Amino acid sequence: MARFNPAGKFASGAVFDRHGQPKPGVQRVVERAIDIQRPLVLANIRRLRRKYPSATAAELNAKLERDYLVAITTAGAAVGGTAVVPAIGTVVSLGLSAAATVGFLEATALYAQSVAELHGISTDDPERARTLIMGILMGEEGSALIQATIGSSAGGVTRHWGNVVGGSMSSSAVRGIGASIRKRFIRRMLARQGGALLGRALPFGVGAAVGGAGNHMMGRTVINATREAFGPPPTVIPGELLTELEKLPAPTAEDTGS
Repeated sequence: MARFNPAGKFASGAVFDRHGQPKPGVQRVVERAIDIQRPLVLANIRRLRRKYPSATAAELNAKLERDYLVAITTAGAAVGGTAVVPAIGTVVSLGLSAAATVGFLEATALYAQSVAELHGISTDDPERARTLIMGILMGEEGSALIQATIGSSAGGVTRHWGNVVGGSMSSSAVRGIGASIRKRFIRRMLARQGGALLGRALPFGVGAAVGGAGNHMMGRTVINATREAFGPPPTVIPGELLTELEKLPAPTAEDTGS
């Protein structure tokens, strides 16, 4: 007989209502987490270009993947590591883990939009950017849903759907896709992160291992989905992106690492 898990019940009750639907407040938090403004995305790319001035777009893309995996793996392990501290109880650990989930979503949104920009896809339209991120976070399911919609409207299947949603597709069609996958995305994301949330709250150092490994696995899934969405990165950085980067304010000490 399975043992009663009060932490699991607490986490589930904090996220879903009695009908199994995501609570409105939780849904708003998730949606805000993936709404990364374009200036932050451009600043992220400029940071890499200043560090690697001779890098091609493909090389910058590889560095974005590396930085993303390192960031989310380290964050997951760090939060999981707090569960070993005796003064930190399960409820507090779950709260820290929930904050780590938001951090994972924000990091994913920043990474995915940075990759889109390197492919010549502007992320200045919030609806397009949000739909791209939701599709990527849903993995194969998101890709299948969006490609089915694109195929039915365009008369064929587009292999790299991110280029269509982020560029040539009409705004009304993008809104339609976003509306059709939003609720499913919220449920899938919360269900997927629920296991990671509880895993990071495990004591005796197990949380650190589970948190780091869990985030790493999810990050790998995101990277594969991003590659499928946009295809191989270009060799040359798009001219329009270079122009936008030149318009940014002078870098701060944080940007230069000084």
